[in-house]
Amino acid sequence: MPDLHSLAMSTPRDELRELVEHLPDEQVTAALSELRARLVSTPPSRSWPPAWFAIAEGSATDVSERVEEILAEGLGQRPA
Repeated sequence: MPDLHSLAMSTPRDELRELVEHLPDEQVTAALSELRARLVSTPPSRSWPPAWFAIAEGSATDVSERVEEILAEGLGQRPA
């Protein structure tokens, strides 16, 4: 059994590692399953790339040189 005093002084991730090391082999499969269930990814709330991504035409250097002109044209604004 881990020393509870040393666990109280560690970070949560360190404590988790320590607890895993002391987990009996017969409980590893169940613990692993529970942890994997917590890692289920959630879909992003917005799609990627955003609608304005790569809206300007031209090469990378052209766009950077024409930034004022591109912004004056209404970059990212939706047509009326």
